[in-house]
Amino acid sequence: MIKSELVAKIAEQNELSKADAERIVSTVFDTITGALISGDRVELRGFGVLSVRNRKPRIGRNPKTGVQVNVQAKRVPFFKAGKSVNDALNNRLKKTSV
Repeated sequence: MIKSELVAKIAEQNELSKADAERIVSTVFDTITGALISGDRVELRGFGVLSVRNRKPRIGRNPKTGVQVNVQAKRVPFFKAGKSVNDALNNRLKKTSV
C-alpha cells in the first residue's frame, strides 16, 4: 500500500474529503518523524514500536568496483511489530498453507 491508497481508504471509510484525509495522514507521519528525530520512541498499541538505532562507522565495499569505502556512523529507523500484527500475519499464513 502506498500513501495515496492509504489516504483514499481513510477518506472512504470516514466520509472525508481526500484533502482532509491527506492532511490527517501527513500530520501523523510528520509527528512520528519529528518524534524519531528528537530521539523519542513511538509506540502504536496493537501495531508496533518505532525507534531509532545508531549504526557504528564501518568499512564497506562498492559493489560495482569492489573498492573499499568508509561508511559514516548514522541513525536508522527500526520497527518492531506488535504481537497482534505478528499473530495476524502468522494466522493468515497458517490458513493459506493448509
